[in-house]
Amino acid sequence: MRAYTFVGGRLPFSLWRRRKPNETREDWKMRFYRFTFAAFATTLTLLASSASAQVTLNVNTWVSPSHLLVADVLMPFCKDVEAATQSRVKCNLLAKAVAAPPQTLDAVKDGLADLSFIVHGYTPGRFALTDAVEFPFMGDTSEAMSVAYQRIYDKMLAKHDEHKGLHVLAVFTHGPGQIYNTKRPITSLKDLDGLKIRVGGGIVNDVAKVLGTVPMLKPAPESYELLSQGVADGLFFPKESPISFKLVPLLKHVTYIPGGLYTTSFAHVVNPAKWAQISEADKAAINKLSGEALARRTGKAWDAADARGEKAVRDANIPIVIADAKFIAEIKDKTAGLEKAWIEKAKAKGVDGNAVLAALRAELKAITK
Repeated sequence: MRAYTFVGGRLPFSLWRRRKPNETREDWKMRFYRFTFAAFATTLTLLASSASAQVTLNVNTWVSPSHLLVADVLMPFCKDVEAATQSRVKCNLLAKAVAAPPQTLDAVKDGLADLSFIVHGYTPGRFALTDAVEFPFMGDTSEAMSVAYQRIYDKMLAKHDEHKGLHVLAVFTHGPGQIYNTKRPITSLKDLDGLKIRVGGGIVNDVAKVLGTVPMLKPAPESYELLSQGVADGLFFPKESPISFKLVPLLKHVTYIPGGLYTTSFAHVVNPAKWAQISEADKAAINKLSGEALARRTGKAWDAADARGEKAVRDANIPIVIADAKFIAEIKDKTAGLEKAWIEKAKAKGVDGNAVLAALRAELKAITK
């Protein structure tokens, strides 16, 4: 094939024949170079953009894949994220936990996992403001408490950055906490005296102390072993837990507290470096699924699991006590000082604790009326 030689290489004669009328060879060469360079640059940009847009979030969980937080919350959330981002962001559920429950926060922060949920009470001393939602008698459903909590978190708590080093997708609570034990019916405060009770940390630890029990701060997955070996006499847990942790055969007595003896604060969190890899458009799409939407999704799933847990207890004919007005009054009297102590703790962080609790309860009232 004939070719023309010039500085920078040889060009086929067939391309030279496609020049514009009256176009000089030098003009044509410059036009060809500009076109070729532009096409090459565009290709590189598209390739780089495509490569950077493909983000896989490694999902870590310290409960079984069948647990509501995985099967009914995180994996459906991930499916929606994949659809909303046209598969540019996907999730990969890790085969096993990369860290024990109390170390999950740091595992996500350090990039050992990209997406998980954390229990604020599992890391004592690290969080204070998240205790706001954990007091007795906050509410009867996880959905209402989680949505109210998310709204107050957005308005009043997020700016204080207690989750520094993490990107928070949503905060939420489990369902109202109840009393389970292997020793005796719990119908009044004196029945709790001296019982060794597994708790998950946070305000419930203080609740357990003032009610006269011996609290044992342990992650939820250790509950079966604690009960079966007699290390613990009982547990403070939401209603779903007897089936989630296979406790039904071990339980002898259940006491349900209307409004809940306590609740526990959680957060869905993402590694910030991995979050930064996601395009702004895809972040916006994920944000629409996060916040209140994810808090509500989680709360609904927990309420459904609580209903299944209560049914399992009743089907097993485990004796159930519903706390009466006298017992509730005893609990309120013993736990009254906990809110005052937390308000002082919040004050030290520059937060008006009274205002936070008032706003939280107002949201709960508005949601449940």
